[in-house]
Amino acid sequence: MKGLILSGGRGTRLRPLTYTSAKQLVPVANKPVLFYGIEAMAAAGIRDIGIVVGDTQAEIRAAVGDGSAWGVRVQYIEQDAPRGLAHAVLISEPFIGDQPFVMYLGDNLLNRGIVGLVEEFGRERPAAQILLARVPDPQMFGVAELSDGRVVRLIEKPAEPRSDLALVGVYMFSPAVFESVKRIKPSFRNELEITDAIQDLIDRGLDVRPHIVDGWWKDTGKLEDMLEANRLILDTIERRIEGTIDDASRIEGKVIVEEGAVIESSVIRGPVIVGKRARIVHAYVGPFTSIMNDVEIRESEIEHSIVLEGSSICNLSNRVEDSLIGKNVRIHRTPMKPSAFRFMLGDNSEIGIRW
Repeated sequence: MKGLILSGGRGTRLRPLTYTSAKQLVPVANKPVLFYGIEAMAAAGIRDIGIVVGDTQAEIRAAVGDGSAWGVRVQYIEQDAPRGLAHAVLISEPFIGDQPFVMYLGDNLLNRGIVGLVEEFGRERPAAQILLARVPDPQMFGVAELSDGRVVRLIEKPAEPRSDLALVGVYMFSPAVFESVKRIKPSFRNELEITDAIQDLIDRGLDVRPHIVDGWWKDTGKLEDMLEANRLILDTIERRIEGTIDDASRIEGKVIVEEGAVIESSVIRGPVIVGKRARIVHAYVGPFTSIMNDVEIRESEIEHSIVLEGSSICNLSNRVEDSLIGKNVRIHRTPMKPSAFRFMLGDNSEIGIRW
């Protein structure tokens, strides 16, 4: 069985961060989201993985390389523009050939992995096996209707959903799907929808098996979901201290302090991960916070946030929370008068100010 990971999207819901970085490489618990998908496939015994890439392919190639870090072989498949998930399947046929495959959306996280699901698919050999999860806002997803435990209909982002079962971003297909993606037409979004391809399999009388996931699943395309995924994964970490912590600091709960990090006169209340060479000085880092490498937090407080490499947060009078802060960002208080806010912000930025 082969693997296919889709990493060609533009990540518009995470702008401005994704103007300069691939959304699949935004870290959750200090690890790029994309890496979790590769790890899941490797754990399931999949050794040949195709990664569909687009505008951000140089960054993804640099981060993943040839896959040897995970014991897999990676081949890159270039997509000229985001033309739908089924289009990504279509252009991957030369790589997949006549083998069954797992397709994993590169910005999705599934906490229990896919080992059992891959084994079930290989044993039962349906035309497709889809994962479903109950969601409060099904109109934002592909939605499945079931009858007697079988999939009877799939609709992409319906205005009036007939169920709350959303398609999870992990699919398993036999080679029969290639005929279906060649039969369907572009949707109103001018994309080849994977829901239409799966519906075609159903209409052709082929077996499409549903599997309702137990445990959590996250599509990390939005800030809120990214922070929630970070919270869920941090909740599973084990305490590990490799950096330097002085006697004036207090470390509480599940905390990882990576090699080269320095904690001085600070409180770290887990679950928290502090990356390599980070400096936390006279500061408070609260639960569910991921601090990447070479970050400085000084005379400030932060919790339930993600801070990327090389950024600094210094001398703030109010706590930072529920935030995703990009690379090499500087947030600091200035003593200059008159008192005023001074910003340099990119497109689609958002600033919240509490008086």
